[in-house]
Amino acid sequence: MVDLSPRWMFVKAALFVVIGLLSAGFLLWQNPSWATGACLCALVWASARAYYFLFHAVQHWIDPEFRYRGLLDLCARLWRRRR
Repeated sequence: MVDLSPRWMFVKAALFVVIGLLSAGFLLWQNPSWATGACLCALVWASARAYYFLFHAVQHWIDPEFRYRGLLDLCARLWRRRR
């Protein structure tokens, strides 16, 4: 696997932000209400916290030996461990 340069990592992050903003904009455009906006804010906040937990807290505080590359890798390891 090839490591990405820092420049491409920033491009990737910017594309994720663009996707998120476009998605939020389309949702609010289709249903412009305070409830939709509040639910969207809660979704973004909860997703960010879940991401932090999965990719930072688990590796640094719960199990320092536990290294994985993404959600599929995590699910595969948990599935193998469960069996």
